[in-house]
Amino acid sequence: MGWNHLAVIFAVCAVLCAVGFYKFVYFLSIGYGFAIAGGGIAVLVMSLTGGWADGVAWLAVLQALLFAAYGARLSGFLLVREMKNAAYRKTLKEATGNEKKMPIFVLIVIWLFVSALYTAQLSPMFFRYWGGAKDVALPLVGMLISVCGLVLEAAADRQKSAQKRIRPDMVATEGLYRLVRCPNYFGEITFWTGVFIAGITAYKTAGQWIMAVAALICIVFIMFNGAQRLEARQNKRYGTLPEYRAYTEKTPIILPFVPIYHLNKK
Repeated sequence: MGWNHLAVIFAVCAVLCAVGFYKFVYFLSIGYGFAIAGGGIAVLVMSLTGGWADGVAWLAVLQALLFAAYGARLSGFLLVREMKNAAYRKTLKEATGNEKKMPIFVLIVIWLFVSALYTAQLSPMFFRYWGGAKDVALPLVGMLISVCGLVLEAAADRQKSAQKRIRPDMVATEGLYRLVRCPNYFGEITFWTGVFIAGITAYKTAGQWIMAVAALICIVFIMFNGAQRLEARQNKRYGTLPEYRAYTEKTPIILPFVPIYHLNKK
């Protein structure tokens, strides 16, 4: 299973997401991006120095660059949005109640849990090189899927920001938002589905399968839970607008073309 190496990845993720002790929501946002980027680079370094990626070092570099791009985009976008957008800072406080000081024990538990989760999310890449897998076709397919997810997230965030500048009194409804109300969450699911697929031919033990599958299930659950909470806030803010109600009745909430329109009881 490579527990000692997984412990190194865990330590890197823990250090990089420790910004959550400053503001606990950072464990799941800015620190998340830092941890994924740094964890991916850590796997690359271990793979190259350990000789695990002999013959496929270029593939390991591509995977590490993908994680670095993911983390840099996510953390960079969130930092800029929080610094420049007063309305977003207000929404963040309402959604998380982050002005309330959390007990240090609770913060430590959250920190350890998310560090373990981020390690599990990165595990498909680790298992591939630690196990000496040399195939390239499926990893490339998985990385292509992840790139699509990354592009979706970036495009969705840009489109939402542009539309909210024009109509701050209404949710985004154009572009990707015509297909699904939470395209950034769908992009997140797509990205990590690609990561999981990229590792399929490298999973050799039940423990490896369990870790990789559990990580993907957790991401899907977190995205659906996030969409549910977002819908509740939007219902409260925009629920009286006929335009908003009509939009939510015809646009799936998180999966395009799948007729799941609401995650909250009306």
